[in-house]
Amino acid sequence: MEATSLQFAQAARTLGDVARSRGLAVPAFRSPPRVESDRSIRRRKGSATVAIRLRGRPWLAVLADMVDGVIVANDLCPAQANELRTELWTAVEGSHLRAA
Repeated sequence: MEATSLQFAQAARTLGDVARSRGLAVPAFRSPPRVESDRSIRRRKGSATVAIRLRGRPWLAVLADMVDGVIVANDLCPAQANELRTELWTAVEGSHLRAA
């Protein structure tokens, strides 16, 4: 199923809560990207914006891009990235994994 903007907003809040609880930067999420791409990240003065295309994409692909966006925005080493990735996916499993 294709991703919806409501799912996108709910997932962004959940992922942001997890990042914030770990003392990490919370990127802004937006859609669609300004460039012709499924996802992009823009960094400016200590903040990051992750832009993801929703239309025509499976919800799980969008969610995976959001999880990776949090990791990239925080420039984590591989061990930290793996630990955070597991925590982020655990936080969004359940209602966020189901397409509307």
